[in-house]
Amino acid sequence: MLRLHLMDNLIGGSVMNIIPYLFVLCAAMLWGTVGTTQTYLEEGISPIAVAGVRSAIGGGVLLITVLMMRKIRFQQWSWKWTILAALTIALFQSLFFTSVRFTGVAVGTVVTIGSSPVFSGIIEWLFFQKRPNRIWGIATSLSIVGCVMLFMNKGETTVHPVGILLALCAGAMFALYTNCSKQLTEREETLPAVAMTFTICALILLPFSGDGVTWVFSFQNIWPMLFMGLAATSLAYVLFLAGLEKISSSSAVTLSLAEPLTAALLGVFLIGEYLSPTSWLGVILLLGGIVVLTVGSRKVAT
Repeated sequence: MLRLHLMDNLIGGSVMNIIPYLFVLCAAMLWGTVGTTQTYLEEGISPIAVAGVRSAIGGGVLLITVLMMRKIRFQQWSWKWTILAALTIALFQSLFFTSVRFTGVAVGTVVTIGSSPVFSGIIEWLFFQKRPNRIWGIATSLSIVGCVMLFMNKGETTVHPVGILLALCAGAMFALYTNCSKQLTEREETLPAVAMTFTICALILLPFSGDGVTWVFSFQNIWPMLFMGLAATSLAYVLFLAGLEKISSSSAVTLSLAEPLTAALLGVFLIGEYLSPTSWLGVILLLGGIVVLTVGSRKVAT
């Protein structure tokens, strides 16, 4: 009986340890649907406008919800970390969309997403005295190599110095956003934290969108934007921050590499895009990195 009880506790503990990683993984998969969803929008809409409206929908719906639940205490709120999180996620989107104009989507994505885990590990080490472990190093290396291979042979080989610099800055901003959000979740509940961050993010982005908001209300645009706002923003970032409460920022950013993996697979199965054998090898390496980080970290925790 004692042995069975110990086994039950061990299994239960292992399941609980893996749940935060699954939350972050699910968030990244939801982010990976954005590229495919955007193909259903009318052509010519500014990416900054899409990001601003997406943030407004996602943050606004959550803000109304938490206000009705009386979950926000404005006078005692952690304004510093909220504003930093909102500013960094707004800069991330702006810098990334600007970088791809110089380098193309493939190169911009590889540099931005591939550099984010490295920046996050450095930030966590230098500013929060949390040194990433060997499992993180192995998983991140596998995932970054997989990401590079995934986007090889995409027909975009432009290596523009300004575009590369902007993409690196975008990667640093996402790493900073993750670390700021980690600090925020230590002080506030997840739901109001996401609500406040993305409402402020929308207020930062919308004045620079250039396209206004009237385009949202056309029948072709409203449904994709609702999906991106509610699923790929509200739900995704709630899951991301819920997982971030229990795992390190560096691990969370590495797991977010599931985003381009999801985008690539959706492109194959929904849009009919072609992946070369090299890209499929990249998919395998990305999956391997995610498995190493999830399973390996669980074993360390137990």
